[in-house]
Amino acid sequence: MNDTVLSRFLRYVQIDTQSDENSETYPSTSKQFDLLHLLQQELQALNLQRVEIDQYGYVTATLPSNIPPSHPAYGKAPAIGFLAHVDTSPEVSGANVKPNIIAPYQGGDIVLPGDPSVVIRMNENKELEHNIGKTIITTDGTTLLGADDKAGIAIIMTAVDVLLKNPSYLHGDIRIAFTPDEEVGAGTKYFDIKKFNTAYAYTVDGDTPGELNKETFSANTAVITIRGRDIHPGSAKNIMINAIRVMSDLIARLPKNMAPETTEGYEPYIHPYTIDASISKAVVKLLFRDFETAGLQTLDGIVRKVIAEVQPLYPKAVIELEIIESYRNMREGLEKDPRGLDALEEATRRTGLKPEWRPIRGGTDGSRLTAAGLPTPNIFTGGNNYHSKNEWVSLFGMERSVETVVHLAQIWVEKCL
Repeated sequence: MNDTVLSRFLRYVQIDTQSDENSETYPSTSKQFDLLHLLQQELQALNLQRVEIDQYGYVTATLPSNIPPSHPAYGKAPAIGFLAHVDTSPEVSGANVKPNIIAPYQGGDIVLPGDPSVVIRMNENKELEHNIGKTIITTDGTTLLGADDKAGIAIIMTAVDVLLKNPSYLHGDIRIAFTPDEEVGAGTKYFDIKKFNTAYAYTVDGDTPGELNKETFSANTAVITIRGRDIHPGSAKNIMINAIRVMSDLIARLPKNMAPETTEGYEPYIHPYTIDASISKAVVKLLFRDFETAGLQTLDGIVRKVIAEVQPLYPKAVIELEIIESYRNMREGLEKDPRGLDALEEATRRTGLKPEWRPIRGGTDGSRLTAAGLPTPNIFTGGNNYHSKNEWVSLFGMERSVETVVHLAQIWVEKCL
């Protein structure tokens, strides 16, 4: 196999793996197995050990330690893990992805060839300036790209290949895992941490080169169900209860300064992101996001106050609220064991990048893994504008991420000396 991180990435993104949050199966879509089975085969072709795929779709493998018995770190280096997810966002189609390679990117806005109305604008993408003269990959504008997280998969596969081809790069046992359904909040639902058996792990699921993540939002989902009454509009007076109107009134009253489009950094938000509505019944789902878990109660209170304001306006409507826990900020769990954070910072520095810790205005599989006892910070991939037709990825970023993973494997050995 003479693959590069780019050739792997281009192969993976052309496999449709979109997940479905309304599915009752696991994985939520069977097509995720198309990529999962391919990765199983590729890991076997690399001659890794314990290559497995289970009933839930988790693909795992082991790159055994190559530390010789005479080395002072022999038997001391802990096993570490690297994870990435195969599914893409339900929000935008991931079928028939047509990667658009721009080599080199010469600056300016990028009009995508499949839909000229989709434009990647420099004034909205500051990272583009750092990629002038470099290679970037976009879509044709009709689908998302899938760098979230097929860039992470390509990075891990390439890093394993590099370690295999360079036996002088000493490392302990390295465990690999590729997971389904991260985008619908179920990436680690059945993941067996005990069987994975590592002291520390890393998700490769981040953004711009040098950006590292040890903080995520704490997250809940609010589901508001409104039950109305349908009847022919010609005889509707004093009888019809239009659930769509009730829902619209609720959404209009949500604070506009607490939306994703009006917040940044550590600011929390309430985000209505999907609606299923008819006159007799309307369901709206809202994301609650706050870096402080206690802040989720504040967001809950805001929504309950809005419901209390709207209910008297539609006394015959039934309005129900359900709160579903999603994930929690991984900061506290990671800071209890800073070894992996220090190693990640040093590995990034060795690639020539300046490491920068930034909070994720979202979540990763690492959030739940850390909460379950496996510390799992997040590594950059070079991707931008995830979950959209404007998504793009920097080849430079993917290559530096490969180097970071390779350095990490060696630094964990050095820590034992």
